[in-house]
Amino acid sequence: MSIKSKSSDLRRRMRDALQGGGTQAIEKQKGTGKLTARERIQALLDPKSFHEYDLFVEHAGKDFDMDKKYLPGDGVVTGTGSISGHPVCIYAQDFTVAGGSLGFMHAKKITKIMDHAMKLKVPIIGINDSGGARIQEGVNSLAGYGDIFYRNTQASGVIPQISVILGPCAGGAVYSPALTDFVFVVDKISKMFITGPEVIKTVLGEDISMEELGGARVHAEITGNAHFFSESEQECFDQIKQLVSYIPWNNFKKADPFPKKNPKSRKYKIDDIMPADSKQPYDVRDVIRAIVDDSDFFEIQELFAANIVIGFARLEGQTVGFVANQPLVLAGVLDVDSSNKAARFIRYCNAFNIPLCTLVDLPGYLPGIEQEHAGVIRHGAKILYAYSEATVPKITLIMRKAYGGGYIAMCSHHLKADFVFAWPTAEIAVMGPEGAANIIFRKEITTAENPDEMRKQKIKEYKKKFANPYVAAAYGYIDAVIEPAETRHFLIHALEISNNKSEIVPQKKHGIPPF
Repeated sequence: MSIKSKSSDLRRRMRDALQGGGTQAIEKQKGTGKLTARERIQALLDPKSFHEYDLFVEHAGKDFDMDKKYLPGDGVVTGTGSISGHPVCIYAQDFTVAGGSLGFMHAKKITKIMDHAMKLKVPIIGINDSGGARIQEGVNSLAGYGDIFYRNTQASGVIPQISVILGPCAGGAVYSPALTDFVFVVDKISKMFITGPEVIKTVLGEDISMEELGGARVHAEITGNAHFFSESEQECFDQIKQLVSYIPWNNFKKADPFPKKNPKSRKYKIDDIMPADSKQPYDVRDVIRAIVDDSDFFEIQELFAANIVIGFARLEGQTVGFVANQPLVLAGVLDVDSSNKAARFIRYCNAFNIPLCTLVDLPGYLPGIEQEHAGVIRHGAKILYAYSEATVPKITLIMRKAYGGGYIAMCSHHLKADFVFAWPTAEIAVMGPEGAANIIFRKEITTAENPDEMRKQKIKEYKKKFANPYVAAAYGYIDAVIEPAETRHFLIHALEISNNKSEIVPQKKHGIPPF
């Protein structure tokens, strides 16, 4: 056969393989509002950058008449490409081929591209759309999942791992996204659960729809399994492109710098954001926008544990991870969910050389039986562990309340913050003035002719003496008391001089965080 004939044969084979599950299956996929696996990859990567590998891989099933079936690419598309010119490894499960089910060779293709990502030190992006393990291949399917989970763990903290849920992701399949850094979901398309509604009905007699059990909104708002929620696949891909612009490609690099831009100071006036009454809430995201380049803040887990805000922004073109109490929700207290949310983000920033900026305004940890029984001690300790462990530049700004354990936990000097600044409005104390006055002056209040008036007088007295930043500053726990308008200048300077920061940590295999 001539080269021309062989090339013609190759093109025919490729056409067949690129058909996926065939016209009918593709129409069914599109009928549910979903793109095909290759369309998704093309929509996410730079135009013409995708190079597909292992197109001719065939499945390894032999039982249940599987040896008579042809599954193009074994139901998963793998390859390399680029986003904004930067290389990535990627795979996308093809639901049109045997429901995207994971068999032995399907898993081999995924682990092969994951190995490439580790060797090449580039991010791995996985687009999940699968009915789960291919039952006909038995234990080999389970082995495939195990191989993926192992690589997810080995790659953790080395290269960014991004999971995109664009269809069902059930049973053992859910643990790969759970092991990755960022999970993206799309409303009415993404479904994640360990056991589906039918099993729950059979075992527990409980009725619940697939959407109510593990839909996108459930994971974005309630479970915290998802980091980004969108209304469409295209919006989801735009979010991924934005995310990767903020993060470095591996743990040996820093994020690429961008051109410097001033904040939009006409829209976000830092002197006007915080109310004069310390009991009044405000949106801490406006403070971040008033500080950062172009007032552009990329929030993560916006819908989950909203009493703390996390996300990326830039100062003088450099990526910074922001952690901030949100006075708009539960007065910004720390609880089980917000501690988990913040601690995980702090560890991500530390792993990938992203400086941390912490904005503090909280009355402490959330009290109550529910929180105590939910393990707020253990979960609350995670944020202490994460900040103490972090060796990236750590800069803290105390804006208003910093009471009790919350003061310590939010990256105080005692957890080795590099710089701690405070606004004149900062109140740093063991507890709020009302509670403190009731304890310290209990006798005077209860024996006074007018206890209410005496309580007000003692609260005022306590506020004047302790509810300010100057007592902490006198002990050196605050490096500088600054005016709000000076904040950006102080943060940028602190980042610049921390650029070559290095710390010596005790030699150990690894620590034991309070999982």
